Amino acid sequence: MHALWPALRQARPARAISPELVALYEQRADIPVSTFTDLMAQARERIDILVYAAVFLHEAYPRLNELLTERAAEGCTTRIAIGDPDSDNVQARGQEERFGHGIESRCRLALMHYRLLADTPGIEVRTHGTTLYNSLHRADDQQLVNAHVWGVNAYAAPVWHLRRHQESGMFDTYADSFNAVWATATAVREED
Repeated sequence: MHALWPALRQARPARAISPELVALYEQRADIPVSTFTDLMAQARERIDILVYAAVFLHEAYPRLNELLTERAAEGCTTRIAIGDPDSDNVQARGQEERFGHGIESRCRLALMHYRLLADTPGIEVRTHGTTLYNSLHRADDQQLVNAHVWGVNAYAAPVWHLRRHQESGMFDTYADSFNAVWATATAVREED
């Protein structure tokens, strides 16, 4: 095959830095919560959150629901997908992280926080049972991607801050991933 197409054997050169990469953090715990909330506060069109739980946001910033409600009132569409605590993938994640039922209980706690927003105009909350390879926090054309590492809790895994530079780049790869999970997720209602 390489005799016919020698170019297939040549590796693509690595880019030193992607124009989409704003910052790289060794672990999520290194990022001030204000980085997450400032991105959301600046959003004008869209906020997308894809996590299993991420209760650290509500714990460190108790006004999070108010912030999201304010953004929605200003016309910012908000979609929140949290882990279904009863799904096989959430339960497996707890075992892989040696956190057991802790991740399930954190998903239930996240559901308690976000359920209060479920009937807010401009905000949709869903649960998903997918294998979550990355947690995503998107605000317009910026995104924080928390890579998940087998056996490591999310707070100790790396995060990259992306800014959309061009269509079909890394940013859009993660945005498309959010949309694929969103399409499989189940709507949450406040009265559930």
